[in-house]
Amino acid sequence: MTRIPLLAATVLAALVVAACGSSSSSSSSSASTSAAATSTAAPATSSAAAAPVAGGGSTVTESADPSGALKYTSDKLTAKAGKVTINFTNKAPEDHNFTLTTASGQTVGATPTFTGGTKTLDVTLKPGVYTFFCSVPGHEMAGMKGTLTVK
Repeated sequence: MTRIPLLAATVLAALVVAACGSSSSSSSSSASTSAAATSTAAPATSSAAAAPVAGGGSTVTESADPSGALKYTSDKLTAKAGKVTINFTNKAPEDHNFTLTTASGQTVGATPTFTGGTKTLDVTLKPGVYTFFCSVPGHEMAGMKGTLTVK
């Protein structure tokens, strides 16, 4: 009788460990920062402008294509320099994430890889052009990428 609860606990623990990872992102229910990512930003789409945040910065919203195509809903985002919050929604049928890098390729921050819901990435950004992409193998190469211009 005790084997089934022990087996269930072992499987649950394995799933929790597998889902954790070491990203500097947070879920939509809480925000976290890392040494590389210390402000908030949300992806902006071509139909939505970045909203100002007190003390500079902005919030941008971006989504994975909900039809399952390996792309975001926009490949060009804008934000104000400072604290930027990126709200990334994935209603696609497969796992995706939002990874942000500098022009030199240094990772600034990333959401966890997930399906269903929204995750928030908080970063502090200087003016410049950043690249965002899905780091799931093959997704960036298939076209799931874009640029975030920070002014």
